[in-house]
Parts: sequence; C-alpha cells; structure tokens
Amino acid sequence: MAMDQSFVGRTYPPTAAYEVGREKIREFADAIGDAHPVYRDPEAAKALGYPDVIAPPTFPIVISMPAADQVVYDPALGLDWTRVVHGDQRFTHERPMRPGDRVRAVVVVESIKSFAGNDMITLVTEMSTEEGELISTARALLVARGENEAEER
Repeated sequence: MAMDQSFVGRTYPPTAAYEVGREKIREFADAIGDAHPVYRDPEAAKALGYPDVIAPPTFPIVISMPAADQVVYDPALGLDWTRVVHGDQRFTHERPMRPGDRVRAVVVVESIKSFAGNDMITLVTEMSTEEGELISTARALLVARGENEAEER
C-alpha cells in the first residue's frame, strides 16, 4: 500500500519536553564509544569555551526518533513498518545540547516519493528549547522496501 501523499507538509504537535542531563549525555557518549572529556567533565568543557558539558553531535537522535514515531505509527499514513530501513540521517546544529536544556520536538513530513517500487518519506524534526530557541534540526529518510516477486506469489 502506497503512503498517503496528503501527509506531505503535515506538522505534528510538539512532543513533551525532554530534559537533557549530564548522566544521559555520559551514557550516550559511552554507547557510541566516544571518550572525549567534553561530554563528561565540566572543566574540560569550560576549557573549550562551553558553559558545561555538551552532548555529542548525534545525541539529538534520542529526541528526534521518538518524535518521529508520531508519523511512523500513524495508521492513516499507510507506512508498512515491517519493510522500513533507515536511508539517511542528518543533523544541523545551532549549538550543542547541554544539561538543563528542556527540548521539544516538532516533526514535519517534508516529502513522500516512490522510486523503483520503494516508498520514501523524509521527516524533518526541529528541536527547540521550551523558550523557542532552535538547537538542532534532524532530517531522516525512511525507505519502505517494495514487495519482491517471490512475496507477491
């Protein structure tokens, strides 16, 4: 089933605020195997000009993925999640996330396209503080693989 083209341009409601914390930053840095002290040591971060530790550049995925679930699991869209692979992920940062940031995410369906029997949806997620300061924008491409001939028989 093809995805519903009327979803292009649809904006989903802001998520509940996610409070960024030092421990979550450290856990994420550990998970990705990045031992840089700027993610753990406030003094090391201050020596580099930051007011506190900062989150790794890919940390916003912790906020953008659950926000995208609003779209992905919307039954009216027609996305077959069992066929989805992650095609691309990009971040644009205005500044690093840091402890104490209370971040809300707003997801927009940027495009829905079909190519070679596959459906592709691009989601743009803007992550801002509760006060409205834009911190990061995530752009994700999800590909719903088409059915192959063996599956159609």
